[in-house]
Amino acid sequence: MATVTVSPKFQVVIPKDVRQSMALSPGDRVEVLQLEGRIEIVPVRPIGSMRGFLKGLKNTFEREDDRCLP
Repeated sequence: MATVTVSPKFQVVIPKDVRQSMALSPGDRVEVLQLEGRIEIVPVRPIGSMRGFLKGLKNTFEREDDRCLP
């Protein structure tokens, strides 16, 4: 876990190893979330990059009769 310092302008630098592992580049957008006393920074990815991330997931569950298409 890396530690960063907040600048007088309230800016932080994302450590190089984190930027590389998350494939962040200058100009990329991130969301900042405040959750239960902590801050999370989440990259905003285009929806097209999500294509195929559920590949191989089985959807063999039983649907209720009123939820099935005719």
